[in-house]
Amino acid sequence: MTAFRINPAVADAFPDALIAVVVATGLNGRRPWPRTAAAVEILEQDLAAGAWTPADENDPRVEAWHTAYRSFGTNPRRIRPSVDALGRRLVKKGTLPRINPAVDSYNTVSVRHGLPAGAFDLDHVTGDVEIRYAEGTETFTPLGEPDTVENPKTGEIIYTDTTDVLTRHWNHRDAHRTRVTENSTRVAFVIETLNAPRDGRLLATAADELRDLLSEHSTRSTVHCLSPAHPQASL
Repeated sequence: MTAFRINPAVADAFPDALIAVVVATGLNGRRPWPRTAAAVEILEQDLAAGAWTPADENDPRVEAWHTAYRSFGTNPRRIRPSVDALGRRLVKKGTLPRINPAVDSYNTVSVRHGLPAGAFDLDHVTGDVEIRYAEGTETFTPLGEPDTVENPKTGEIIYTDTTDVLTRHWNHRDAHRTRVTENSTRVAFVIETLNAPRDGRLLATAADELRDLLSEHSTRSTVHCLSPAHPQASL
């Protein structure tokens, strides 16, 4: 069993943070997911028709992440929160990247609701996962760059397990080791907000929407919530 937890120092600095962890087991990513494919296409069609646009850095949901990034020394216009970068890419290209059904599912939910999202293949996670400030001694191998090793700066917020860093700059970029592929069968998806009083219901809706997309292609799915008041969940 893997535990996810928020370090007390991060909880103190971000008292309104709320993270939904959607855990899916028995995933089958080697077959088409028609409902996910349709959801991506609808999103792109809505953008093209002018019926919807992604949240940008002027939106309170994204602006809060820019403020958080600056608080731990990261320039959010150079290294952008994941939902900001994904929305900008969608506006520029008119399409979302197609990676695999599980990743496409959380990308769609993320950009639709303006909330950062990510995922970890739990079969490649070691020990528990903690959201904490980096000490400067940790190592990180970026997604798609298995031969690259980076060292997060002291004070940067990271997701980490007992081996090394899973995500840099809180939610900017995931690690190669725990990436979700079509072969992943046990995955933890995270969806985040820094303003639970404002966005709590939106986050719950996004988590339910993601779980719904996963349900037809997994044997079991559950939703757990982390907050400063409830900083740990066992998956």
